[in-house]
Amino acid sequence: MKKTKQIEKNAKIVNKYLNLKLKGSPKKLYDAAGHLIIHGGKRLRPYMVIKSCQILGGKNSNAMHAASAVEMVHNFTLVHDDIMDNDEMRHGVPTVHKKFGMPIAILAGDVLFSKAFQIITDSKLSANATTQLVSRLAKACVDVCEGQLLDVKMAEERKIPTQAEYIAMISKKTAALFDVSCAMGAICGTNKAKDISNLSSFGRNLGIAFQITDDLIGVMGDPKVTKKPVGNDLREGKKSLPILMAIKLAKGKDKKTILKAFGNSKVAKKDLSKAVDVIRSLGIEENVRKQALKYAEKAEKSLTKYSGSAKTDLIALLGFVVKRSV
Repeated sequence: MKKTKQIEKNAKIVNKYLNLKLKGSPKKLYDAAGHLIIHGGKRLRPYMVIKSCQILGGKNSNAMHAASAVEMVHNFTLVHDDIMDNDEMRHGVPTVHKKFGMPIAILAGDVLFSKAFQIITDSKLSANATTQLVSRLAKACVDVCEGQLLDVKMAEERKIPTQAEYIAMISKKTAALFDVSCAMGAICGTNKAKDISNLSSFGRNLGIAFQITDDLIGVMGDPKVTKKPVGNDLREGKKSLPILMAIKLAKGKDKKTILKAFGNSKVAKKDLSKAVDVIRSLGIEENVRKQALKYAEKAEKSLTKYSGSAKTDLIALLGFVVKRSV
């Protein structure tokens, strides 16, 4: 079975569970909370929870509560991200605040956040494991909030951040949920601190590799795949790794071409395309892929002592994440 097929199969199981948990009254509130969930998403984070449990000999049933909780938190962040960015579309459908209005969207996000912790406490795991899961997920939520603000500050400041500052930001904003997905899966399968630490490290480095690759796609991705205009992140002025590298490497006319498009919402289509062509000519894709691969290799090293099909699946996930085409 191809990796994407296995992820899709897992997603269907998680979706069924999520739909059961996101029912209640008033109906409109739960419709809003489940809106993005029913309209897409690969469910990578729940997949990591389940595979991290399996790699340590745990059962899928032990991990399902944690897997669903992580996905609810992830969707909570998407609802609030879309509000902050005033985005109108996600997964090819209107965002929650565009479809249901701002007050209901905020409440829907709050329901997702609260339900995540309720689901964990409903599990049949030991009191110690449940406490660890709640503690880990709560810390990850704080990290995501801190990372989001770092991203906002980077966007507001005129200076171009360093690569280290960019990695620090995505380590919180994105990698924190990947980290906690694997850590929570491990907690569902064992009480050994070293195993939990190893899986946590795997998730964190996978998350960094994921975001680096995502940012590459955001700059030079195929609009048919991304559902966004070519060079979207460049036009929006996102200080992502590919753009940071391009601004640093470009000289003379090339640099002016990039800066003309960077953060310019009114940039002409031909000027934006020209800027993306310049970025391609600088070999940015190859350099960014190398950075993503470096973190993927760190992630793989975290799983050295393990064996079995779950390990194979997690390693394959690394390839799936890092090799995504633009």
